[in-house]
Amino acid sequence: MSSIPEELSYTKEHEWVAGLDDGLTVTVGITAFAAEALGDVVFVQLPETGATVEAGDAIGEVESTKSVSDIYAPVTGEVVEVNQTVVDDPSLVNSDPYGEGWLFRVRMEGGPEDLLTSEEYTTVTSAES
Repeated sequence: MSSIPEELSYTKEHEWVAGLDDGLTVTVGITAFAAEALGDVVFVQLPETGATVEAGDAIGEVESTKSVSDIYAPVTGEVVEVNQTVVDDPSLVNSDPYGEGWLFRVRMEGGPEDLLTSEEYTTVTSAES
């Protein structure tokens, strides 16, 4: 199993969230655990820039050779950027999930809820392994 970066926050739906320290805009991606479980990612559908998203809502999809999985908004706010590179090359979700494989950025309208620390997320993934 791959390592889980300590500086990020996580959801039980296997998304990671970076940038909570600035309090405004966060970057969201899929964890390496999820990418490994999905297999080879072949298609990514992301929300539109300018879309308002609600924490917990399904806002996109990741399709792999094995299945299709929803992407959930980890925070409430406005999508301010999507990673067109990952739309054009979905394999980045597998090869660099915490770097070039990020999905979108959200300007938060409120504080995040129900996010997990790296230790808590490790417990979740251990139970699912």
